[in-house]
Amino acid sequence: MKIGPYQLNSQVILAPMAGITDQPFRQLCCQLGAGLAVSEMISSNPKVWNTDKSKQRTVHCKEAGIQSVQIAGSCPEEMAFAAKVNAENGAQIIDINMGCPAKKVNKKLAGSALLKEPTQVEAIVKSVVQAVDIPVTLKIRTGWCENSRNGIEIAKIAEDNGIASLAVHGRTRNDFYKGNAEYDTIKAIKQAISIPVVANGDITTVEKAEQVLHHTQADAIMIGRGAQGRPWFFREINHFLATGNKLKTPSLDEVRAIVLAHVNELHQFYGDFKGVRFARKHVSWYIQTLSALNEGFSESFTEDQGKVFRAKFNGLEAESDQLDALNLFLDGFTG
Repeated sequence: MKIGPYQLNSQVILAPMAGITDQPFRQLCCQLGAGLAVSEMISSNPKVWNTDKSKQRTVHCKEAGIQSVQIAGSCPEEMAFAAKVNAENGAQIIDINMGCPAKKVNKKLAGSALLKEPTQVEAIVKSVVQAVDIPVTLKIRTGWCENSRNGIEIAKIAEDNGIASLAVHGRTRNDFYKGNAEYDTIKAIKQAISIPVVANGDITTVEKAEQVLHHTQADAIMIGRGAQGRPWFFREINHFLATGNKLKTPSLDEVRAIVLAHVNELHQFYGDFKGVRFARKHVSWYIQTLSALNEGFSESFTEDQGKVFRAKFNGLEAESDQLDALNLFLDGFTG
């Protein structure tokens, strides 16, 4: 798949997720097979750019792959300015968020709330595309609610106004993350436009990845929650799509190295206080995936040993204590 001048080396993209797809996680996912990793959402409001959170979301590195920065807002002029500033700061792709279902975002007529306002969608897209000389992509849902699935209309607006590729989550805004994603609308969108389309939603197995690509005929797929605690999922999908065979799950030794390196990167990136707290959720996801490895874990692992360890780990306040606890815990399985 190609986005502007950039040829992706994989059909699998890491979805932007607030509080998750920071630089350390994007870098890790790209190393393990993601063709593109989109940053956390950044507000188009300049008044919040000086906060620590916003500053950290605009930190990028070449090791995290093509630098795609996602912006959100409702004012075309502000969105254009945000795009221009991020482009000047090193962004190689600007991604517009029109898919976030969060109430605090929607009440400002941003995120998926914009799907109710096609005229505003066109104004924002046109303004952002004209403001920068790098590719602009768009992320949407299939519509606001079941009775207003206007994904095709929005997709045509995107194509007509210079959007380089379109990612579609197979739910409406009112679905939030409940129920099952549907892919018929994504298929219809792909048939209606000629720009690249990326299918997103509920892709948690390699078989599902292939099924979604085949059904929608999308150019790529986007992985969100399926990568939490399992960044190697990208290479597993790549291997399955290329060969039709499942890649052997990573050994505990490799998982150990990945987890420890990731936690250390979080400590380095965020510092003592925040690094420890960000590490907690990632370690919790890693522990929950351990039982799927071919290391002889019992089915009760995540409910028993894992649950006890997570409770202990979440109470630790120092970087060194977290790393020591992880090493000690994983020692029990490496024999």
